[in-house]
Amino acid sequence: MCPPISRTTRAFGTLGEVETKDTVTPPKVGKIDSFFQITERGSTFSREIRGGFVTFFAMAYILVINPIVLSTALPSDGSISITAIAAGTSLIAGLTTILMGVVANYPLALAAGMGLNAMVSFTLVVGSHLTFQEAMGLIFWEGVLITILVLTGFREAIFSAVPNQLKTSISVGIGLFIAFVGLLNAGVIRPGSGVPVELGVHGSLAGWPALVFVVGLFLTIILYVRKVKGAILIGIVTSTTLAVLIQLVAKLGPKSEDNPTGWGVSVPEIKGNIVSLPDFSSLGQVDFFGAFHKLGPLAVVLLVFSLMLADFFDTMGTMVAIGSEAGLLDKTGTPPRTRQILLIDSLSAIAGGLGGVSSNTSFVESSAGVGEGARTGFANVVTGGLFLLSIFFAPLVQLVPTEAASTALVFVGFLMMSQVASIKWSDPRIAIPAFMTIAFMPFAYSISVGIGAGFIAYIVANLDNKKNRIHPLMWVIGILFAIYFMLGPIQSLLGVS
Repeated sequence: MCPPISRTTRAFGTLGEVETKDTVTPPKVGKIDSFFQITERGSTFSREIRGGFVTFFAMAYILVINPIVLSTALPSDGSISITAIAAGTSLIAGLTTILMGVVANYPLALAAGMGLNAMVSFTLVVGSHLTFQEAMGLIFWEGVLITILVLTGFREAIFSAVPNQLKTSISVGIGLFIAFVGLLNAGVIRPGSGVPVELGVHGSLAGWPALVFVVGLFLTIILYVRKVKGAILIGIVTSTTLAVLIQLVAKLGPKSEDNPTGWGVSVPEIKGNIVSLPDFSSLGQVDFFGAFHKLGPLAVVLLVFSLMLADFFDTMGTMVAIGSEAGLLDKTGTPPRTRQILLIDSLSAIAGGLGGVSSNTSFVESSAGVGEGARTGFANVVTGGLFLLSIFFAPLVQLVPTEAASTALVFVGFLMMSQVASIKWSDPRIAIPAFMTIAFMPFAYSISVGIGAGFIAYIVANLDNKKNRIHPLMWVIGILFAIYFMLGPIQSLLGVS
């Protein structure tokens, strides 16, 4: 139905002439719609809710994986349990995701960052012999440092200094990266025998979990090409239902060397009560200055620096990718409310340290919800609410196997890869850095490494470019990434383990 047209008439001039014009009365929207700009951004409440659900299911694996990764770092006295880490992960993810939605109005959800949690366990605790609490202290200081960079405008200035074509290549690279993550999580791609990776088990798609992934992915494709609303969510729900039925009959166990065709991270079955009271004993388990006394200031600075770089650029790339997919970027490739987005992300790192669950950061899996229609922060309220509910319904969250959730990651990888056509491949000064960015993300299994490789390649390729001089901040970033890539030898040279 077309909006109503009203006729406005007014007199003007000394001759009493009359000017008449038609004006279109804008459609009335509610306070929530107006606050989140849902109609203004061409979205609807149903799309935002669907997108919020899809983002949650695409990210729900972190509720299982984060406790597993951090289990290596937990105190030996049992004062902090895996159950407590799971509850804390849900709580911090829920609060920070809602905060991002309300303050920045951006469909970008947050949770404990993969890679950062591994650094806590294997670099800080196992490698540097810090306690769990001392490691959380460094996570806290890393968050404080990034927050200062946001408040001073330095983080935003760096973002503005990056050429648009390079920003596009970041989005494309992330698309390829998350597709690779999805294939690995689903067990479709695995470490190979004699080769780095291979298809399934010895080159074949074997086992019921592989069937669950294939059915979910193909169903999503069929629904999407037929323009069915909720294609991604329907794919996840259908494949999860199939997984539950298979588990009831086949009684498959978790994947292992002896059981290569078992389920991935979680087995799709309910054990015990579906509702449980949360254990929040991980909250406040922070030693702010223990690492300084144990390792010395120089070693701490290097460790915080490596944490910061891993966190700093992942968010920048993810933010651009989400904005590009949602059509929210301006002509310079910058999202709306960039400073608010970066500030909430920085504060989330602090929250992760204080919550004892590792640094929380923006999740590229938010692109799954954007692919389903999310365009505003209202989707975050839905996703965050589901994270908070999952504190009490952990068994139901674990019901969704990675084989089902990964279908969304692979499919959204396709959506994000489509932007590759906008890169000017005929210009080697742009094409080579873009290629390096896209290639290194999945090959190095790191968004940050891909961005760093692209930035350094851009500087090298444009050293003699008089038409477009390299921005001074690009030089700073390039030098910092060069240090980051050589951090191991630097630490050895300085006698830092």
